[in-house]
Amino acid sequence: MLSKQQEEILQEFDGANKSNWSDWKWQVKHCIKDIKQIENVLGIKLSEKIHQQFSLISEKFPMAITPYYLSLVDTDNLENDPIFKQSFPVINELDVLQTDMADPLHEDKDSPVEGVTHRYPDRALLLVSNTCSMYCRHCTRKRRVGDQDSIPNRKQILKGIEYIQNTQQIRDVLLSGGDPFLLSDEYLDWILTELNDIEHVEVIRIGTRTPVVLPQRITDNLVKMLKKHHPIWINTHYNHPRELTNSSRNALKKLADAGIPLGNQSVLLAGINDCPRIMKSLVNKLVANRVRPYYLYQCDLSEGLSHFRTPVGMGIEILESLIGHTSGFCVPTYVIDAPGGGGKIPVMPNYLISWSTNKVVLRNYEGVITTYKEPDSYKPTYCNMNCDNCDLLLATNDADERKAIGIEMLLSDHNESISLIPSGNDRYNRRDN
Repeated sequence: MLSKQQEEILQEFDGANKSNWSDWKWQVKHCIKDIKQIENVLGIKLSEKIHQQFSLISEKFPMAITPYYLSLVDTDNLENDPIFKQSFPVINELDVLQTDMADPLHEDKDSPVEGVTHRYPDRALLLVSNTCSMYCRHCTRKRRVGDQDSIPNRKQILKGIEYIQNTQQIRDVLLSGGDPFLLSDEYLDWILTELNDIEHVEVIRIGTRTPVVLPQRITDNLVKMLKKHHPIWINTHYNHPRELTNSSRNALKKLADAGIPLGNQSVLLAGINDCPRIMKSLVNKLVANRVRPYYLYQCDLSEGLSHFRTPVGMGIEILESLIGHTSGFCVPTYVIDAPGGGGKIPVMPNYLISWSTNKVVLRNYEGVITTYKEPDSYKPTYCNMNCDNCDLLLATNDADERKAIGIEMLLSDHNESISLIPSGNDRYNRRDN
């Protein structure tokens, strides 16, 4: 059932009806990209100054908002609304600081072939789309927003897949963009099939914001196709509790019911979610919908994002409000994605206060200080790094469930044992002497 605001928005599009609202292709086709359309759809009037600023900003960083996501805006509190702030451009985006970078994570420099970023030894990022249903104002890849000339084609994607195939240490591939779910079911199915055919690729991850800004995209057909390609993991991008609407929760339910593990990556954004109570509400709502809070990102040093950045201390304060105050699996890892391609660096509160040879001193979330006694006699395993011939600890293959023991061993045809001898049997001990 549509809300009153959603029904009013539909009336702004000629020939639109309620069935259009649930059609993800209709939502994408009718993305709002013009400030006058924003005013008409929301029934508001923005100042002439904002109109002038919008023209300047949109030339460099264009706007696109799905009708669905725009329908969540609270027009009575427009200035502070977290939905509006994430989707509507402001003049601060043209403030490019000396520390800002077009590609702060050096994704392009860590790209062995076009469309692939290979930063970590066993993982690779494969860009399969430059298209998004909405242009998030805090996007770390703002340099590519709206760049229709650089949409990866099949030939480019095949080159990326070929690189992954020829690089045997890659066991984990992340599909990103843009948004991979803006591709057709058939095209995405082809990409997943090609990756699944690579023997050393063990898991595929997909990063998408469609459950947040375009939940209509999570169709039964899409989910049916994804189920063919397990193991698949999906990371979503919720930044605020208000984004978890009925439509959004239903999209998550479809994915979770299909056996797809779900994670969430939030970005810490000034004036949007830089509040311990907001973040606690968000993570609790996520786990109630079977989504594991995965990362809380410090906002990147991309161009025009300075107004979104908070001090790192704000992120630490949020973690202090979560650890011990909610379930452990509700607590995301707070990370800074290091400028220059250094990767994600965890930033956590200090719980280890000090240590000596025999003790470590710890504090808990309440401020209680305690000690942990180290073992008096710990004998480390000597390692000569000859892993191929290791007979100590290195046994990483799956355990053999078919190995028979006890009575099953005596009954089995393939085992030559004829008896079980209790340890300490006196008669057998005498034989040994």
